[in-house]
Amino acid sequence: MNLLSRWVLFFAVILSGCATDSALQKSAPASPPAPQATTAAAAAPVPGPLTPLGQGQPQSDAIALLSLPQDLWDRIRRGYAMPDLSTELVTDREQWYAARPDYILRMTERSRKYLFYIVEELERRKMPTELALLPFIESAFNPQAVSTARAMGMWQFMPATGKDFDLKQNVFRDDRRDIQASTRAALDYLQRLYNMFGDWHLALAAYNWGEGNVGKAIARNQKAGLAATYTDLNMPMETRFYVPKLQAVKNIVARPKSFNVKLPDIPNHPYFQSVPLPRDMDVTVAAKLADISLEDFKALNPSAHRPVLFAAGTPQILLPWDNAETFQRNYEAFGSGRLASWTAWVAPSNLKVAEAARRAGMSEDEFRTLNNIPPRMLIKAGSALLVPRHARMEEDVDGQVADNGQLSLAPEMTLRRVVVKAGKKDTLESLSQKHRVTVAQLIEWNELGSQSKLQTGQSVVLFLAQAASGNKKGSGGKKKESVQKAQAAPKTERLAKR
Repeated sequence: MNLLSRWVLFFAVILSGCATDSALQKSAPASPPAPQATTAAAAAPVPGPLTPLGQGQPQSDAIALLSLPQDLWDRIRRGYAMPDLSTELVTDREQWYAARPDYILRMTERSRKYLFYIVEELERRKMPTELALLPFIESAFNPQAVSTARAMGMWQFMPATGKDFDLKQNVFRDDRRDIQASTRAALDYLQRLYNMFGDWHLALAAYNWGEGNVGKAIARNQKAGLAATYTDLNMPMETRFYVPKLQAVKNIVARPKSFNVKLPDIPNHPYFQSVPLPRDMDVTVAAKLADISLEDFKALNPSAHRPVLFAAGTPQILLPWDNAETFQRNYEAFGSGRLASWTAWVAPSNLKVAEAARRAGMSEDEFRTLNNIPPRMLIKAGSALLVPRHARMEEDVDGQVADNGQLSLAPEMTLRRVVVKAGKKDTLESLSQKHRVTVAQLIEWNELGSQSKLQTGQSVVLFLAQAASGNKKGSGGKKKESVQKAQAAPKTERLAKR
């Protein structure tokens, strides 16, 4: 082959390669523009349990481009990294969920506001993406959920655990409901539990039951020479079902058609973005400036359970991606008008509710409702209260009050221990009528039988109600009386609970 023939052959090969690349590019579907807030994990395929194309053969860049996640559910599936659990309880929960398509639809529709953010955080931390499904088990993705044990929010934090992970809980906001703060705390906690136990199933059991309880259960099994995996431990029924529930949801998301379930379309891009809150602002005003419904605003800012947001305590709010610019534009056009109709006031002394309401210029019922004060309670000095913002109170609430304000209450009535001597004609019935207590109380306080009769001169103990002082200076009481009440506390504990 002469030199000219070799050059012709070389250019033919080059042109053939270009044509192949061009054909590949034309045949590939146009990928959507990358969202501004996505991480590198979203821009490239996430390794997962799905069978790779080519069965282990190296994939070309063109093939990798075609395998980008189609939606957020696909992205979650690709990040599955926890070992699967195959037990009868998993099958039981699969059937339970599959038999309730309406329930699954409500949960998944509710999750569309939050899932992208959670997946982003999991991928950033290199944690299994099936953990993004955990709020389905904890709260059905309801950030306002409250359990009977006082666990709260999408991730169901107990008050003490929330404080351990820096979730603020004050009279104006509760970060256990906050989308970003509670997610950060939950993933911190789950990562710590995984580092502690070295097993995701045990970590999840500890998230539900407590790390101390799981540690003791493991120690008991090890002492008895038994295995100490999740399925081997002796646990409460709720914890025994906990991981099977998550596994069932994980399986349904992985193969929805197998369970005759239709998942709503959730695109793989951010739903919300964080926006600075420049001034104290009513919740209704913030929603109006963002041009969204009050319901949608509260869904993204569930920690705002009061009618006003204090900028010093809530420096940022979450808004739908397309409404953030609208909020900024409307705020700048609003000018110097009033944005907040409420402010915080700190009680200078112990006050009766009626007196505090009078000072705030409100009716007692309105004041109680606004500040969640139950009947027959006294407001203690230093309590932070919500009151109308008048012309002389235009400045924003300072950070100390906005970030740490607490409401402290005390009963209006306290019990005073009294000892009387039974007269010649006194009976349990006559003493109960005279001192306005019940016969049952007299019997309990004095450890008497139901048919007991009083002897003349017999000492009878009573606990009589007395009004608590509404003034801090006058609430000290007599030293002797305070000692008597302290000594009587064990006997009166059951009475106070009643």
